[in-house]
Amino acid sequence: MRLASFISLAVLATAACTRELAVGPGGPVSSPRNVRYTVEASGDPSAPSGILLTWDFDTNPNLRVWHVYSRASTRDAFGLRGSTTSNSFDDRGIPHLEYYVTAEDFDGFESPPSDVVAVDERLALPPSNALTSTTLDGAVALVWSDNPFQSSPEGFSHYRVYGTPFDLDRGVCLDEWALEGTTVAPEFVVGALPNGVPRCFGVSAISIEGWESLWSPVVDDTPRPDAHNIVLYARQVDPAASGFRFWRDANGNGAAERGELGLVESGNGTTIDFSVERDGTGAFSLAPVRAGTGVEFAAAGPVPDLTGIDFAPNQVYRTSPIEALPGWGYIFEMDGGDGFLRYGALRVSHVGQDLIIVDWAFQTDPGNPELLRAGPPSAGVITRR
Repeated sequence: MRLASFISLAVLATAACTRELAVGPGGPVSSPRNVRYTVEASGDPSAPSGILLTWDFDTNPNLRVWHVYSRASTRDAFGLRGSTTSNSFDDRGIPHLEYYVTAEDFDGFESPPSDVVAVDERLALPPSNALTSTTLDGAVALVWSDNPFQSSPEGFSHYRVYGTPFDLDRGVCLDEWALEGTTVAPEFVVGALPNGVPRCFGVSAISIEGWESLWSPVVDDTPRPDAHNIVLYARQVDPAASGFRFWRDANGNGAAERGELGLVESGNGTTIDFSVERDGTGAFSLAPVRAGTGVEFAAAGPVPDLTGIDFAPNQVYRTSPIEALPGWGYIFEMDGGDGFLRYGALRVSHVGQDLIIVDWAFQTDPGNPELLRAGPPSAGVITRR
């Protein structure tokens, strides 16, 4: 009787020991291998939107399902997080600290656990140190420091670019951030933007594990229309094509629309912003015409292109003619007729015997001095917003 009891206990013990090694046509189910994770960024580095666990696929026909276990702290016990028939598991919300995976066969036998995966937020990259913007026509070009990649080339995955509306009156970015796009390069052009609508931008770096860095400094920018290679003649040569007006509405002023921009008109008119003049020595100048229009050099020398004209400084703009020099940039301040000033940029790309060729840009947002980046506010009856 005692021997029989001993044999029964031995059989039970043997069954218990082999319970995790069930054998069928495909052999015993094995512990999942190469369990790894990718954190899913949300825009808030402290609160990822989830974590994606993956592991090697097992072709064993005995395998029925995988189980995922996790715990939020090393002081906690592991608990079942979920089950899946795919070799991946998407866990929504802030990830737990540790995970492991098991396999179960059709008889209900469960394999030993996989290696434990620790979700280590210390793998996050540093933020970009600087972010700058360049205003374009219906777009904004962003460039930032590449120090996140440089700090860990093997650990770097990509950058995420965010944008939100900017309240120019209050000088604040609205809390409506949205993903503009991703890139592996430290530059990105945000396109399909309405001209004259201010917007804020920020950038984060993503590690290969999916950890999101803190954000770069935030910048604001306002797209504005521009055009290139506009021919203007000297008034002394062709008066009908020697005047220029940046914008005009049906009333002669007010809000700008694309169809009312960059108007080449008679240099003898009184409502143009400036005329092109040529003196007896052959030197060309830009002469402000319309009341409330002033002009000043954008820099103390040539600018490489139109985007090299950054913003309209808060200063007194001359109303007398200014020399038109090839490669030089100019900023125009104009009376908007509605209590707000308007700002335009001009670059002279060529000076000939009878004509000049220019590129121009105009900020459609009333009172906004931003041609690349916003400048300081000015005072006066006609104001920047």
